[in-house]
Amino acid sequence: MSAATRTSQKIGVRAPMALSMALLMVLGTALVACAPAPRQQPAREAIKDGVVTAKVKEALTQDPLTRMHEIDVNTFRGTVQLRGFVETREARERALELARAVRGVKKVEDALQVRGGD
Repeated sequence: MSAATRTSQKIGVRAPMALSMALLMVLGTALVACAPAPRQQPAREAIKDGVVTAKVKEALTQDPLTRMHEIDVNTFRGTVQLRGFVETREARERALELARAVRGVKKVEDALQVRGGD
């Protein structure tokens, strides 16, 4: 086998691999470009949400029915999400009520789970 034949065989094997790699890179870039953008908000709105979160947390820790429970509070654009565990349905309803009563809360999403037998 001549040197020219061996070279053409090597090139023949490399060309499809290079094409495959290029195709993977293009597809990968397309997938990243189509991914949803992270939720962002202006700084002023983020500060307002932080204040709302702090006020909801304060209300939950001051109330005798909700203070001993593991409740996480997240706020985005005025929508408060309560997530975690409570022992009774009464504690769940109280937590939701307290969150709704905080000034600046537009909506409350309930992601609380009742652990107790209530």
